[in-house]
Amino acid sequence: MNKADLIQELTKKCDLTNAQAGEVINAFVGGIKKSLKKGDRVSLVGFGSWEVRQRAARKGINPQTGKAIKIPARKYPKFNPGKALRELFIKKKKK
Repeated sequence: MNKADLIQELTKKCDLTNAQAGEVINAFVGGIKKSLKKGDRVSLVGFGSWEVRQRAARKGINPQTGKAIKIPARKYPKFNPGKALRELFIKKKKK
């Protein structure tokens, strides 16, 4: 599913126009980005949460030249699925 598919799903389920559904999706994604940029954690109960993590600086090797390089520290977004989302993919054992 891509953004256009999600917009179509919202138009069907919520009786919105394509433009309104697009605005909802953009506001939702924008809100998550804004919160993560501030360093806040975003949590949707039953779905999952996003948080910003720190990756330490490390040494690497340039595969073309074989020379050692320094890879700087950086921040990155991390998504953790919630319990309800994880359970969709767990096979139940038959008794």
